[in-house]
Amino acid sequence: MSEIDHLNHWLISKGRLLGDEVKIVKSYCEGLEKLGVPLSRARIAQNYSNPLLSAWGIIWTPEETHRYTVPTTVLSTSAWRGSPFEYVVTQRRPLRKRLIDLDLAAEHPVYSELTQAGATDFLAIPLEHGNGSVQGTSFTSNAKTGFSDKHIRYIEDTRYALAAALEPIAMRHSQMSLLQTYLGRGPAEEVGQGHIKRGEHKTVSAAILFADLRGFTEKASTWSETDLLSMMGEYFEMVVSPIQDADGDVLKFMGDGILAVFNSDDVQASCRSAVQAAHQALANLRGFNDKASEQGREAIEFVIGIDFGQVTFGNIGSPDRLDFTVVGQAVNVASRVQELCKTLDEEMLITKSVAKHLAHNVKSVGYHSVRGLRDEIDIFKA
Repeated sequence: MSEIDHLNHWLISKGRLLGDEVKIVKSYCEGLEKLGVPLSRARIAQNYSNPLLSAWGIIWTPEETHRYTVPTTVLSTSAWRGSPFEYVVTQRRPLRKRLIDLDLAAEHPVYSELTQAGATDFLAIPLEHGNGSVQGTSFTSNAKTGFSDKHIRYIEDTRYALAAALEPIAMRHSQMSLLQTYLGRGPAEEVGQGHIKRGEHKTVSAAILFADLRGFTEKASTWSETDLLSMMGEYFEMVVSPIQDADGDVLKFMGDGILAVFNSDDVQASCRSAVQAAHQALANLRGFNDKASEQGREAIEFVIGIDFGQVTFGNIGSPDRLDFTVVGQAVNVASRVQELCKTLDEEMLITKSVAKHLAHNVKSVGYHSVRGLRDEIDIFKA
């Protein structure tokens, strides 16, 4: 068996079963080096089936191997347009550029970057998956003579086995990223672990955050659809990013409402993270409205309610349509407390169940009736 055959066999057997993209690419590139291929850098990209992420991939150098991700916004920039990766993905053909004596001014900027890093030769090839998708892959050499025809043949002859080793991992990453995008990180992990039967559930203690946009009905009747959707996108970003940064999960977008859960093993951490996320969201709102005022646009408002208690994650629905959601009194109370914000003219209110776990001082705004509860509850500003 030739060395090429050994490398191909490893990729489709032991390599594929590793389930670790970094180890696969590292071993593959080291295998090419043993065959005499003068590699200085390799970039193995894989597409995401995800509306928010374009691709992930592995960059290998003799010193290190690491993973990276590419947001979809890159696809609308010059970093992608006219790039060698765009070429191999759209044309499904290899691309070779000898960088010595190349007219860099007439080429994509990536070639100048590679040349400045010492590269002398560049090869990009497509990796094809069974679903018809094409992945971009590139190899560079710093050797004086670059790649020989034999070196290129080695890379070409191993690309199908490399694709076979990486495709199952790419499929799993796409599946999990989609679940996280639409369900949130915690529910995605539950579904990914097979907890998918109707009625299957888990009870946890968590802080629940409920945010709601004020005046949405009025805006929906007077604003253009374009302006309304643009504002909604900015509103969701103002709230969702702080939630995710504080290790929370956004479980639902309910019209103009946002339901999020903070489920940590540490009760104090859950409550503090929820309040921290709320403060950052409201800080984002102030920045947004300051900018809107400068541009002569209408300000917006949203309010936030937070409670802590036992909730149940689970699958509910009909036999052919399920929804992974969270239910419990804390969910209902957080929603009602958010409604109190409008009555009391406050941006954020929390319950005593949250307030007692905060490190900083909080101020009671009195006892108030909450729909669904028999007794009035103590409400706080944080």
